[in-house]
Amino acid sequence: MSRPLPDPDRLPNLLDEHAQRPDARRLSRGVAGHPPRILLLYGSLRERSYSRLLTEEAARLLRRFGAEPRIFDPAGLPLPDATDAGHPKVMELRNLSEWSEGHVWCSPERHGNITGVFKSQIDWLPLSVGSVRPTQGRTLAVMQVCGGSQSFNAVNALRVLGRWMRMVTIPNQSSVPKAFQEFDDAGRMKASPYYDRVVDVMEELVKFTLLTRDHSAYLTSRYSERKADAIAAAGVDRLVGAAMDIR
Repeated sequence: MSRPLPDPDRLPNLLDEHAQRPDARRLSRGVAGHPPRILLLYGSLRERSYSRLLTEEAARLLRRFGAEPRIFDPAGLPLPDATDAGHPKVMELRNLSEWSEGHVWCSPERHGNITGVFKSQIDWLPLSVGSVRPTQGRTLAVMQVCGGSQSFNAVNALRVLGRWMRMVTIPNQSSVPKAFQEFDDAGRMKASPYYDRVVDVMEELVKFTLLTRDHSAYLTSRYSERKADAIAAAGVDRLVGAAMDIR
């Protein structure tokens, strides 16, 4: 027998006018007519970068599954705070993020974590630019390449970043160990269970993006923010009213 809940309907600290009951009907409206827009980021500037090769393989798969992928080249992106956000590479990255409906993040594991090249890209994406939130509500798939045995340190770190950036990170992920053995001389990924996992991840990402992209604004609408917006709007109304009284 389950434990009884005292005062099940009493919520004295909740403002009812801002507490919206989730409505399944809101999640069945609207279907965007364009392919899912996916931005892919990778974390190495090496000439033969395995994170780039894995990202390119992912982009080919996304195309096969009906998405429109765009890969950002991090070469030339300045370090965060080294310049202002008007730098052309920063503007390119931010514009791509605003264009996107989903992301793929792929980093090598270095010293048990993601690379500085990758982290710099995320650090240039703010949580908000005016009224626009460049990552909130976007779907996210995470991948990593390893020089040695398989590890999940980088993908775990990427999941933390995705949560911080208010993204919808899909359940599946890819970690490719000994990446130097998994690509041929032309830079194409060889057939293997690791390749099959990448296929799974990209298929899942497209499905989740199709499911959420039309509803991301509704899915990320929060009680606390609706309450704060209402309080701010009331404050503005009071100021306007006071100004009118002075006149």
